[in-house]
Amino acid sequence: MRSRSLRTLAGAAVALTGVLALAACAGASDAATGGQKVDGGTIVYAHQQEPACVFGGWIEQAYLSYQVLDNLTSLDENHKVVPWLATAWKQSSDGLTWTFTLKRGVKFTDGTPLTAAAVAYNFDYWVNGGNSTAKVWLDGYYKDAKAIDDQTLQIDLSHPYPRLADNLTQGYFGIQSQHALQTRTKEQNCEAPIGSGAFTVDKWNRGQDIILKKNKAYTSPPANAKHTGPAYVDTIDWKFVADPTTRVAALQGGQVDAIYDVPSVQWSVLKAGGYQLEKFVTPGRPQQISFNTAKGPFTDEQVRQAFAYSLGRPQIVNTIGRGVIPSEGNGGVSQATPGYSTKAANWYTQDVKKADALLDAAGWSQKNSDGVRVKNGQPLTVRLPYGAGSIINADGAAILQGVKEQASKVGFDVKLIPVPQSEFFSGKYSGLDAYDLQAGYWTSVTAGILYINWRPSTADHPNYSNSSFTNDPVLAQYILDGNSAPTVEQQNADYQKAQDYIAQHALSIGVYDRLSTLAVSPKLHDVWQEHAQGGPTFYDAYLTK
Repeated sequence: MRSRSLRTLAGAAVALTGVLALAACAGASDAATGGQKVDGGTIVYAHQQEPACVFGGWIEQAYLSYQVLDNLTSLDENHKVVPWLATAWKQSSDGLTWTFTLKRGVKFTDGTPLTAAAVAYNFDYWVNGGNSTAKVWLDGYYKDAKAIDDQTLQIDLSHPYPRLADNLTQGYFGIQSQHALQTRTKEQNCEAPIGSGAFTVDKWNRGQDIILKKNKAYTSPPANAKHTGPAYVDTIDWKFVADPTTRVAALQGGQVDAIYDVPSVQWSVLKAGGYQLEKFVTPGRPQQISFNTAKGPFTDEQVRQAFAYSLGRPQIVNTIGRGVIPSEGNGGVSQATPGYSTKAANWYTQDVKKADALLDAAGWSQKNSDGVRVKNGQPLTVRLPYGAGSIINADGAAILQGVKEQASKVGFDVKLIPVPQSEFFSGKYSGLDAYDLQAGYWTSVTAGILYINWRPSTADHPNYSNSSFTNDPVLAQYILDGNSAPTVEQQNADYQKAQDYIAQHALSIGVYDRLSTLAVSPKLHDVWQEHAQGGPTFYDAYLTK
């Protein structure tokens, strides 16, 4: 059945609904009987989004580059940092110097050796524009990187940053061949970056798929992998299938072996059909709503608080998410993040009377014929653009619709603006005048994500990731203290102060936790989600027949 086009399947998705139950039963039978391990073979995987480049600063790129590039460190299932390309690391007593010892004998797939000098080049490459997300993590702390010898890398910092090794587990910090970065074109390194990873990019058929081939000489898996040596499969056919119904139908019809972003409505169906289901609650900033505190009606804290009190967020999320998607009250970090503040998460529950009183006190005491509050002749209309199909999936869009409907009960007129990927990432809706509310997430392995999202923006050091435009020295200091505190306990205590401050002043409110979900055929085994960002890991995977 794999010879059939997924485009053909998309056109026939409705016609297939009658046979999906039979496909599910067949899957259950396969799971029960097991099968003989295939030597090699091709994993056909259906992902929901196609990025512009394999490597970059978006999590969708990190999922791809994780198959091709190795990192210095990995994160295990207990949130412990373990070796990958680095076998050991240490921090100096003043916290300003990190030393990493690298594995011997590792080569990039272009044949050049992976040395400390090559890794140091990557750090400079990131901060000079090679990866926007790696850059914002290192900004304000990174001074330089240098090779002490071929196997010893030294990172110098301007301020202590005890969680550096944790952050390097994210896919944004994958190591590329220095030779490739210096000699190949930007487009070549975009479409097929050269790493030391378990797979290489063989071909990119834009709009359709990327073909990844096994690196037969692979020697450098992370310590938390299930085996050593090359990958078991020969090829990964990483398809891009935007429509969730089509992805599910392709899995149940046997055309693909695994899919990403399982619709909540299909979760129990696939579970009953014998498919392996994986759900990873992404640490970092959840899917939250931040308020534009610099311009518009939400410059008034009472109006922000009224909006928060108008919403029964758990009710909305549980209705749409069917128990699969966790609701989230914390606007700073998700419940999967170390240093999470339950106090911040519980700050606002639905209280329509309190929302009404706050709006009255803020001068929005009248309503027009449509039930929208009015002040000085202006309606309480607020704009909420969102990345439709990119940052916000179909379930998320339905949740935002629920937010709009509940907020309207107290007099907010929320204008939801779905923004296509090209416009969203162009920055069209990121400026001070572009929105009143913004929905979105940031992945992270620590509550240090607060530094990226809330660091004050100045003329000399602008912060384009501060979506609320909040420049608050008290909040900033809590976060800076957490970043450099010598113990995890003190870091988390400082980060919790920041989360509580965000909640108290209604700078951002959580809505639901961002998920990374997989559904896997019973014929595909040992697919797991890496523990920094929840991306699919196919290095250990194998097929049976």
